[in-house]
Amino acid sequence: MAKKIAVLVRDRQAEALRMSVGLTLADDEINVFVVDRKLESDEGIDLNVETLGDMDAKIFSNVPENKFEQMSTEEIARALVGYDVVLPY
Repeated sequence: MAKKIAVLVRDRQAEALRMSVGLTLADDEINVFVVDRKLESDEGIDLNVETLGDMDAKIFSNVPENKFEQMSTEEIARALVGYDVVLPY
């Protein structure tokens, strides 16, 4: 049975996104939440964001500078209740 997995991205952005891409191989539902910080931009991060999009993972953020679907901190907190696993980075 597929699991619903949320990855919270804050401090170790490159590692969190790399790991999120790896999780897509298990055919689980992966959603990424970039919280409280602007997502850095470098070749690795940009490639992982693109790959997550290609793998139908959704990316959300509570920071308007991030060009992902916006959710408030409260909305993110309410959404996390519905996940089987929440991985904070």
